This record gives sequence, structure tokens and C-alpha cells, in this order.
Amino acid sequence: MSIFSSESPDGKELVIRIKGRFDFSTHQDFRNAYEDLEDMPEAYVVDLREATYLDSSALGMLLLLRDHAGGDSRRVRIVNCNPDVKKILTISNFEQLFTIQ
Repeated sequence: MSIFSSESPDGKELVIRIKGRFDFSTHQDFRNAYEDLEDMPEAYVVDLREATYLDSSALGMLLLLRDHAGGDSRRVRIVNCNPDVKKILTISNFEQLFTIQ
């Protein structure tokens, strides 16, 4: 599996780490990472440090996470993007929807 998630000790933040390809094959694992929680965290972090590829279905999955989080872009941060992934996010205008660090 290439999707790993962990909650902060206080349960207020969920970090979802992507390893390898972030595409349709990871769809169900990505959804399970945030939908299977007992309590909804206040913030989500998608860590793309180990992501090597991102396609349009991954962009759609990020939008689904944003909707799940309540649609407030401050609640979902995308962090540790490599230059290729950051370029895709920029071209897609995701900087207007998410905090990208």
C-alpha cells in the first residue's frame, strides 16, 4: 500500500502520506485514510514527499478530501511537493483551493 495516515496525539490533525504513484489505483486507500476515522480532525495534511507521480484522478481525490473537510482550504494543506508535482498543482490552480507548502 502506498497511502499511510497518522493522527496527531490530540486527534486534531490527520497526516496522509503518499508513497510512489498517486493515481486512480490508490483511490480507495486514499479515501479510507480519512473516511474511516471515528472523529473528524480539524485539519488535514497531505504529505507528498515520497510521491513520484500525480495524475488527474489524484487531483480529483484531493478535491474530494477538501469537500470532506468542509470545503475550507485552510483545513487541508499539501506539503513537501517535488518540483514536478508542484508544477501540476500550480497549472491546475490548486494554490487557490489549498495551502501548498
